[in-house]
Amino acid sequence: MKEAPLYSEIAKGPDEGAAWWMTSADGVRVRVGLWNRTAPNGTVFLFPGRTEYVEKYGDAAAHFAGCGYATLVIDWRGQGLADRLQDDVMSGHVHHFTDYQMDVAAMVEAAHRLDLPRPWHLLGHSMGGCIGLRAAMQGLEVQSAAFSGPMWGIALSDALRPVAWSLSWSSRQLGMSHFYAPGTARESYVLTESFETNKLTNDREMYQYMINQANAHPELGIGGPSLRWLHEALSETRALARRPSPDLPCLTLLGSDEQIVDVARVHERMAHWPGGHLEIVPNGRHETLMDSPEMRVRLFKQLCKFYLGSGDGNASGPAPQASVARQARKS
Repeated sequence: MKEAPLYSEIAKGPDEGAAWWMTSADGVRVRVGLWNRTAPNGTVFLFPGRTEYVEKYGDAAAHFAGCGYATLVIDWRGQGLADRLQDDVMSGHVHHFTDYQMDVAAMVEAAHRLDLPRPWHLLGHSMGGCIGLRAAMQGLEVQSAAFSGPMWGIALSDALRPVAWSLSWSSRQLGMSHFYAPGTARESYVLTESFETNKLTNDREMYQYMINQANAHPELGIGGPSLRWLHEALSETRALARRPSPDLPCLTLLGSDEQIVDVARVHERMAHWPGGHLEIVPNGRHETLMDSPEMRVRLFKQLCKFYLGSGDGNASGPAPQASVARQARKS
């Protein structure tokens, strides 16, 4: 492990944060960031979404530190300060979606080397929820799993879905899979989308927090996904949908106004996850953990209570399976 940069001035996380470089099994360099290393209650493995990076979760780490948890975050390959995978460094690109599991392994190795406090818990947001679900199915060393707006499917209209499959598949055959997916570009979302029309948060201050980070360190950001990423993501989410949920306590947060991930896929999985609880967040958009102060405080308290209750292998708070199914049908 070698020390890596951590831009604490924009992260606004707990004091004494640190970051390290790790090398995945195929030689790709990724970055892990850590806050509150000597926490008494355990460690949260935080899996960020597409376009995200360690510093974006400084606020989350501060909430978890207040509950006695350490927070370990990763820059996935192709984003943040991790190695970019093609010449256009702003493209959200991956060769194979399962390559992210090599990054997970590097993150777990870092946790072992740092002897991070146990028990360990998972929090996966958006794309990180997809990566986290696969990792949990493969035996990730965590006592429980929580997800925020998990990308267990991509929100596409019935008319666009077959087009997305066809275009992303054919681009590989034609050597064009490095091109941006239609409707996306190389610019960062928060620098091109106004607060009034954004799909991430209702809170203007948190949106400005994201904008300030993107302006202060543009090297952290990426733009739209490549056609290769799109095809890999569609394939991975379809494959995961066919597999049963892991035997872990689970809490999933889903905004009532979610427009980025496939809401039906989330309801379907949580309705059949034994010991799982689906929390519909009123007025929440894609990033419920980066919304109003009131929403953040409430949801982080719920996450901490969930982790604390599942630290001995017993979930605290999840509704029975039948209750989850009723909630899904109601929503």
